[in-house]
Amino acid sequence: MGWVDRKLIRKGVAGMAALAGMAIAGSAMAQSVVVRSTGPSAGAYPQGKKLPAHATVVLKGGDQVTVLDKAGTRVLAGPGTFTLNGAVNRDGGGATALASMMARGGGARTRTGAVRGATAAPVVAAPTAPENVWHIDVSKGGTYCVADPAALVLWRPDKTLDGTGTLLSQDGSTADVSWRAGNPLKVWPSATVPVVDGQTYTFSSPVGGPVKIRTMVLATVPTDEVEIAGTMAEKGCTAQLDLLANLASATQAGG
Repeated sequence: MGWVDRKLIRKGVAGMAALAGMAIAGSAMAQSVVVRSTGPSAGAYPQGKKLPAHATVVLKGGDQVTVLDKAGTRVLAGPGTFTLNGAVNRDGGGATALASMMARGGGARTRTGAVRGATAAPVVAAPTAPENVWHIDVSKGGTYCVADPAALVLWRPDKTLDGTGTLLSQDGSTADVSWRAGNPLKVWPSATVPVVDGQTYTFSSPVGGPVKIRTMVLATVPTDEVEIAGTMAEKGCTAQLDLLANLASATQAGG
């Protein structure tokens, strides 16, 4: 066998080894992520735990584990044994709500108000949490993964009146934040308070005590919902995992 033949064989073996490694890594990727867990088995299935495809979840009485998988977001209630194979029916409304919550680029647009003389629309209860997983709740704070620092949005729960607050970075930079009545959203003042990976900020306002906000800037953002939740779990962005868990509870309660 010539030198060229041996070289080609070595390249072929190396290539097959690389492909095998990729296949193993792919099969090891999490197919489900725990976004909330309460009850006796919470230690076995903590928030942020990644589960492989077709994993079996065994729950005791009093357990409630919320998972996000390829089938959507759902609550598993014990006692019982559940296989996370994605073969779970989902109504279109729940899937649409999940896609909307994880959508990027919504910005801080002001919604159009009521038109005088138009038929009155049904009264909708004000949301108690952000409707988009990328928005930061200034009333609670926490650790948040950031997809786009230039388009980061601050959300407030009460939009009835004008609102004000102050954002202070650990590096000393500060900015005033103002909301107009009727709008719960405000773009982060990045020109004066840059969004920095791993940095902690303090938000203060007249309507509540100061809260801490920590930002984890993502270099790349997955397109798959499960991978997004997995990345949030890795970065410790538990505030956003809580939002996903709340969405699951609301969807199942409504359906």
